[in-house]
Amino acid sequence: MASPRVRKIADRIKVIVAEMLERRIKDPRLGFVTVTDVRLTGDAQQATIFYTVFGDEDELVGTAAALESAKGLIRSEVGKQLGTRQVPTLDFIHDALPETARHLDEVLARAKEQDEKVAAARAGADWAAGDDPYKKPREIEDDEADDEA
Repeated sequence: MASPRVRKIADRIKVIVAEMLERRIKDPRLGFVTVTDVRLTGDAQQATIFYTVFGDEDELVGTAAALESAKGLIRSEVGKQLGTRQVPTLDFIHDALPETARHLDEVLARAKEQDEKVAAARAGADWAAGDDPYKKPREIEDDEADDEA
């Protein structure tokens, strides 16, 4: 677990980067970006910034290029606003969590649909062995008992 100081710095970096992307970076390749998480190493030397992009694959590629080209400007602003002696290096990584969550939602919806089909098929079904599936001892009727004697 990271120390409270490192967590506080990571949260501050997340806010600074989000504000920079919203207000100061005017790259036309930059799509609708959301900064989802920032992970900082224990010595605060490297910051990994996770982001999502609303749009198709072309928007994702363009946004990745725009973030890579603006990395120096963003890092200098992070250094100014943090006021620390050493500024962490920044790495931007596309966050695949929303796509994974969407895929899991689709799988769960399919499983629910199949469960409903099984429940509907079971609603009108009868037991294979009749109403009472248990074996009972054979009862000998009076006519059969007289024939055997």
